[in-house]
Amino acid sequence: MDQFDGPRFTDRTEAGRRLAERLRAYANRDDAIVYGLPRGGVPVAFEVAHALNLPLDVFVVRKLGVPWQPELAMGAIASGGGPLLNSQIVEQYGISEDEVQDVVRRETLELERREREYRGSRPAADVHGKTVILVDDGLATGATMRAAVAALRHAGAEKIVVAVPVAAPDICESFRDLADEVVCVVTPEPFHAVGLWYQDFSPTTDQEVSELLARA
Repeated sequence: MDQFDGPRFTDRTEAGRRLAERLRAYANRDDAIVYGLPRGGVPVAFEVAHALNLPLDVFVVRKLGVPWQPELAMGAIASGGGPLLNSQIVEQYGISEDEVQDVVRRETLELERREREYRGSRPAADVHGKTVILVDDGLATGATMRAAVAALRHAGAEKIVVAVPVAAPDICESFRDLADEVVCVVTPEPFHAVGLWYQDFSPTTDQEVSELLARA
């Protein structure tokens, strides 16, 4: 496995171009679509879609954080899918059903707001029977990506490819049982955090996401 010795990617643009090199087999296919997970996954997905000459869309996923520790995910919710909960976290932290539902309601409202902002009046792409290349800027816990995969399965995607520039080795491997194909450009050990693998890991804004989708 790769040993950590500094940033591997200049920024999300370069990461997307390098990721696209690993996905050449899907170029110019009329049954394939690239989905970016906002916010940070969209600039990566934009480069992938451009290089492969494929349509780009956004797939909104929201982490469901533990009420008193929001950075800790107890699950996630995705466009068109119900909440996907980590029962081990819920039980370990003694989170009640009411507390779970409060978080789900709040994050559902934010998910719907982002969909309106990013997509406007454009309908979501129909993924039934299609190959979906699902892109993020990296995988740490994989909670949001798992929710996205589950929702796309429910929507009838024929094949799901999880594609990221960088991931924790065990998390990358765990997706091989969920997705039809998994592409992780680098799987460093020790992993530490996604942002360490970028020289520029500036936050992606809602406006940048909207602009990239409009350009695509």
